Amino acid sequence: MFLVLLTALLASTRPVPEPAAADWRTPFEKGNGNTTVTYRECIDYYQRLDAKYAEITMRPAGATDSGQPLHEVVVSGNGLNDPAATRAAGRRVVFIQNGIHPGEPEGIDASLMLARDLVQKPALKKLLDHLTVVIIPIYNVDGALNRNSTTRANQNGPESYGFRGNARNLDLNRDYVKQDSRNAQSFAELFARWRPDVFVDTHTSNGADYQYTMTLIATQKDKLHPALSAYMTGRLLPSLYQGMEKRHWPLTPYVDFEGRTPDARGLQGFLETPRYSSGYAALFNTIGFITETHMLKAYQPRVKATYDFLYLLLQQLAQSSDELARARAEADRQTAAQQTFPLNWQRDTTRAETLQFRGYEGRTKPSEVSGLLRLYYDQKVPYTKPIKYYNTFRAGVQVQAPRAYVLPQAWTEVAERLKRGGVQLRRLSRDTTLTAEAYYLGDFATSPRPYEGHYLHSRLQVRAEQQKIRFFRGDYVVSLDQPQRRFAIETLEPQATDSFFAWGFFDSVLQQKEHFSDYVFEDVAADLLRRDPKLRQQLEERKKTDPSFAQSASAQLEFVYRHSPYYEASHLRYPVVRWQGGALETMAD
Repeated sequence: MFLVLLTALLASTRPVPEPAAADWRTPFEKGNGNTTVTYRECIDYYQRLDAKYAEITMRPAGATDSGQPLHEVVVSGNGLNDPAATRAAGRRVVFIQNGIHPGEPEGIDASLMLARDLVQKPALKKLLDHLTVVIIPIYNVDGALNRNSTTRANQNGPESYGFRGNARNLDLNRDYVKQDSRNAQSFAELFARWRPDVFVDTHTSNGADYQYTMTLIATQKDKLHPALSAYMTGRLLPSLYQGMEKRHWPLTPYVDFEGRTPDARGLQGFLETPRYSSGYAALFNTIGFITETHMLKAYQPRVKATYDFLYLLLQQLAQSSDELARARAEADRQTAAQQTFPLNWQRDTTRAETLQFRGYEGRTKPSEVSGLLRLYYDQKVPYTKPIKYYNTFRAGVQVQAPRAYVLPQAWTEVAERLKRGGVQLRRLSRDTTLTAEAYYLGDFATSPRPYEGHYLHSRLQVRAEQQKIRFFRGDYVVSLDQPQRRFAIETLEPQATDSFFAWGFFDSVLQQKEHFSDYVFEDVAADLLRRDPKLRQQLEERKKTDPSFAQSASAQLEFVYRHSPYYEASHLRYPVVRWQGGALETMAD
């Protein structure tokens, strides 16, 4: 009886074996070529792979605004699914993110097939000797659950798909730095843990009509660290373009242009600032790619092109893994010593390369809606012609890196975002007064309408001033002696394009908290001018050079007030200060 019970117990703990002829086709492969998996089908398929293959691990990786978890799938030789173990083994990490816009689902279906093939096909399995692949099955879980067949009005299939906005109606490809969504918060922590060498974000494009099934955004070469840029432009991109051409998926840079059609004025390089996925990745010396399959091509070839690109990318990275490792190490080494950092970039319209573009002739005809002329692309008139490609960018505002920033603990939402990005924060162990460089915020522009939940600031002017400022026990010290150096600078320097100031996290300092009653301050101002001849002289000079000021009693009173001890020193003073040296380390935990 004991042996019977023991045998039954052992049998109950063994995994149920797969049938001899297990069907590993994905839902896309089982369909008619114009269907994409649902969220549940996607997760179930990865769970099945996880249960079957030691090389595949799927686990929750944080929350999303939908209430469902974000998942990470790790595909790795010998089952190494830990970032530290992966780095110790000398493997390069490739991070593939799908479904940020779930109405653009090619990468979701392609990655399911790729993960399976990496463990089932010997030629692909060899790639895992050099690489670990991390996959986010569906990033915008919220949008994937909001399934429909109509919101992608310009797109040729699939039959049904998810929605672009997440549960808070945020476009997650504008949320990387500001991290309003739980999705972005979870992503930032996951990305910081893995700190991948190469990042891929899969999409479908809108815009012009042309012959290509796929276009490609690579990290803007001038923004990427030079060591990585040289590897990307000299080795990786040529291999990808050649490989895709051989597979009959010719590539071109993302079709972004001014004018009526792409051939009118040429293509413009896409400047992906840190609000975007690849721009965020570049802050950490990670090469980024955004695949953009063309909306008007049938769904099946779009999935196939995405699969082939991902496979080719893994193949090329495995072949050049040592070269990539050297480029990444050199980029990290130089970034640690770098002193001058650009905060924004401008396209150089005087420099362009020429590329052969495969398009369709753009023509006009009367609109059946308005009766007026409308644009259409005549697919009966394809062309291949040389066009200009403007992809050189120059640094605009630049800044010298301080030794550290000091962030008052009141700004917890900023501290949290820094931590999620992997920045190590220390706390002051006692109250202290620091002599540091403070910015006063001058002129800037603010968007008249909200953009992704914020009124964005831009074109900021600042004035720097050395001041003695009181800080308190628990305030944050953000040392720049760490790998996240560039991320900290581009978020905490207020003039940076996607700084936390630009996104409105410090807006309360823009409002003055104290003022004066004019009839009371008139006497105070008169006394100030009697006791301060220099201030009197400044007032008189301003009246001589500014007639409107000379005719305004309120403006003159305001001038005296702002140059008096009564004016609050914190008004328009940016809360984060730049610290250059001293004994601060001894006061920080």
